[in-house]
Amino acid sequence: MLEVRGLTKRFGGLTAVDGVDLDLAEGGISALIGPNGAGKTTCFALITGFHKPDAGSVRFLGHDITGEKPFRIARAGMVRTFQIVQPFAGQTVRENIAVGAHMHLADRAAALAKAEQVAQAVGLGDRLDRDAADLTVAGRKRLEVARALATEPKLLLLDEVMAGLNPAEIRDVIPVIRAIRDQGVTILLIEHVMQAVMELSDHAWVLNQGALIAEGTPRALAADPTVIEAYLGHGMAARLAKGAAHA
Repeated sequence: MLEVRGLTKRFGGLTAVDGVDLDLAEGGISALIGPNGAGKTTCFALITGFHKPDAGSVRFLGHDITGEKPFRIARAGMVRTFQIVQPFAGQTVRENIAVGAHMHLADRAAALAKAEQVAQAVGLGDRLDRDAADLTVAGRKRLEVARALATEPKLLLLDEVMAGLNPAEIRDVIPVIRAIRDQGVTILLIEHVMQAVMELSDHAWVLNQGALIAEGTPRALAADPTVIEAYLGHGMAARLAKGAAHA
């Protein structure tokens, strides 16, 4: 479904994304993980057209979309969410979601009906007529997912939709994401909440300092010394292993 080859982006002297290769199959939930500043969100921006790569290519559903405009990529069926959620001020939850529905629906009544359907799916059905600005952090995160889902994506890129949520809110969101997958939408997510990565993802890639350092099942990656070092610092894998041996 998604083929990324040699994806590279530089900002001045900083290489934010360094020769990244990804192959994403249709139908599952995969994750792109790594420490803060690893280049994950920049990678999403390159894949979805918000940045142009300095090198490399992106193919979606067999078509080269490298450097294509974001709205064209969205129309083709790949949509992303954003870490910083910004509802349209002065509009209801229903109206916010309808903005996404207008990607394929010109008729206002049809877009609003689609918005109601999507809101029910993400747990916002009881807040459709509330001002979107009045939502809690958890509600705004769901709204961000809903706006993207209303565009009827084939591939949905979720950028830290669980950041800032408490454990109970995270537990509530996990089945929502599973349900989206079960409706036929393939999902690639960036997430720091490892509980969610473990429960949701079939496969994960680990990015560090712009480059991929490992890939595999989340459980296998959690025990990978290279991954432990990237997250926790040099020498930590050996110290953890030594501690476990003495336990």
